[in-house]
Amino acid sequence: MAMNERAFGAACWTRRKFVQLSAASAVLAGVTRRSNAAPASSTQTMIDVPFEKRDPKIGMIGTGGRGTSLLGNLLAADAQIVAICDAVPAHAQKAADLVIKAGQKKPELFTDGTHAFQALLRKPEIDFVFVATPWSWHAEMAVAAMKAGKDVAVEVPAVTTLEDCWQIVHTSEATRKHCTMLENCCYGYNETLVLRMVHAGKFGDLLYGEGAYLHDLRDELFSDEGEGLWRRTEHTKRDGNLYPTHGLGPVANYMGIQRGDRFGHLVSMSSPQRGLDAYRRDHLKAGDPRLAEKYVTGDMNTTLIKTANGLTITVKHTVSTPHPYDRVNSVAGTKGIFEDYPARIYLEGQNKEEEWGSIDQYKEFEHPLWKREGELAKKVGGHGGMDYLMLYRLLQCMREGLPPDMDVYDAAAWSAVSPLSVSSVSHGSAPIDFPDFTQGKWQMRKASALATQS
Repeated sequence: MAMNERAFGAACWTRRKFVQLSAASAVLAGVTRRSNAAPASSTQTMIDVPFEKRDPKIGMIGTGGRGTSLLGNLLAADAQIVAICDAVPAHAQKAADLVIKAGQKKPELFTDGTHAFQALLRKPEIDFVFVATPWSWHAEMAVAAMKAGKDVAVEVPAVTTLEDCWQIVHTSEATRKHCTMLENCCYGYNETLVLRMVHAGKFGDLLYGEGAYLHDLRDELFSDEGEGLWRRTEHTKRDGNLYPTHGLGPVANYMGIQRGDRFGHLVSMSSPQRGLDAYRRDHLKAGDPRLAEKYVTGDMNTTLIKTANGLTITVKHTVSTPHPYDRVNSVAGTKGIFEDYPARIYLEGQNKEEEWGSIDQYKEFEHPLWKREGELAKKVGGHGGMDYLMLYRLLQCMREGLPPDMDVYDAAAWSAVSPLSVSSVSHGSAPIDFPDFTQGKWQMRKASALATQS
């Protein structure tokens, strides 16, 4: 019997679709294999490796807005600052003045160009290096620091490419020096309280979570100083989640990522890019060279992650549209759910009918860091005190010879979301596998040190 016109069209569509999907599958298989390909690695792991016990002598690389803020918090925690590097001499001098004002000896300054950090790293008395520079410098500086025999902490994201994720991991393993990422949001009051509730089983078996970075940065991106000098350029390079770790880090801690579970694969999709074009049209004058820039990063990126144990995580990113600041910060399990912005909680048997409750009723889970140092943290500042507590805790780990709360595997896995999301978006939101940066050792521990800290 002859096919009718509709059936014939459907059959042709099916054949075409099969050919298209087959071709796409072949391409994506190659992408996934590249994502999973682990370069030759040392067999030594940095999991649970403690810092050498010492009161560290610190070198700072980058003392612009963020670096100066970190410096203030470090000085409040009695850190010893012995060297400062910045390509802008005025920034370095301003930072040095803060150190002197805090009662310390004037630090040595390194300001001779963009590679002056190499001279700083040759100083044998420096134990630990902080890197607070534009993203594109993080990997080079972190690797150089470790090869020079220094432990290092890097601002977020730690690195921006998959190759650099592997580079910091292998360098850390080979040199036996730590590379940790300065993810301050893991030390927020709500984040640490909920982490301890998760660890105590209050949410039951975890099922899903969500984190985000929703922040209107248009004024900052088009500023003639600070991050406006470099961060907008990132939006001309790739389409994906450019800044995943603020929202993702706390959720990864809740779920024990690298501690009994790991990221398995992701899919990612982006909305059209409109926001930066609209902003510059309304704010820039004719002839401004920024009018010729081509932005490719979608205004809203949504990435879905599936873990090895089957949990799901949603990660969102937008900085180019009107939006109140929001990290979402949500986790849910078989016994309840927490959501932030505003903070609210619903636990089975604890709430009336279907009404949200306040986390204030769970003060017994307040983190020891906030109990001991919270008042000082609030006075010192830094995103409500989380910056101070992050640095206080990092110094504590060094001074007491403890492993860091966040190690190089966390820095690599959390940062890898960015390049993997770009791969997924560019291949029609295809599933992309995560590399296992621990090389199978992610089950050596079962919980974040933050959750168990007393």
